[in-house]
Amino acid sequence: MSCQGQLMTQASPARPNPGLFKRNPPIAGEAEAIAAAKRGDAEAFAKLYNLHKRRVYTLCLRMLGNVSAAEDMTQNAFLHLFRKINSFRGESAFSTWLHRLTVNLVLMQLRKKGLNLVSLEETINPEDDSPRRDFGSRDPVLTGSVDRVTLERAVAALPPGYRMVFVLHDVEGYEHNEIAGLLDCSTGNSKSQLHKARLRLRELLRNPSKLPQSPLPHGPAESAK
Repeated sequence: MSCQGQLMTQASPARPNPGLFKRNPPIAGEAEAIAAAKRGDAEAFAKLYNLHKRRVYTLCLRMLGNVSAAEDMTQNAFLHLFRKINSFRGESAFSTWLHRLTVNLVLMQLRKKGLNLVSLEETINPEDDSPRRDFGSRDPVLTGSVDRVTLERAVAALPPGYRMVFVLHDVEGYEHNEIAGLLDCSTGNSKSQLHKARLRLRELLRNPSKLPQSPLPHGPAESAK
């Protein structure tokens, strides 16, 4: 399966960034399951878990780069969802709301471990001899069909700081000002990290045979714990 080149797509200010991987259409029965889960229906909550567990797990794996940690964080996200589902007001798609909840939990966990989410030294160098470009703009070199598995492996091979900003912006569709708030850095720093992540991806995708055999998403257990 291939995914069309949306690596460098920049959203207009009025619309959220569509992200690298296209969102699924509304899921049949999801709205009814949400309403029932809010009333405490365990079967409805289990249905929501089964509908969304794979994508939540994939998000955790992309951000954390570790299968075991991603599995634990997926369970944590759904436990948190169980406690917070009544706060879902339907102002956005449920999947979007759930992903944002998950992103916040992952970042909270990383901060508890004392990890630097973004290197504050990574700033845009105005003296750089590389061609001038608009950071966050579409990159024609990366545009086109990219094998999804190869792309996942390349993203997993990025340094943690680069991977974090790339996943948030190009995969999950966050804007740079949102990323700056989440990671406690400047907007310019977010743009710089994304630019360098994309450059690194270009290098990695030129030689896919040399990419590490990183674990691909298989998903957590089949039922909610």
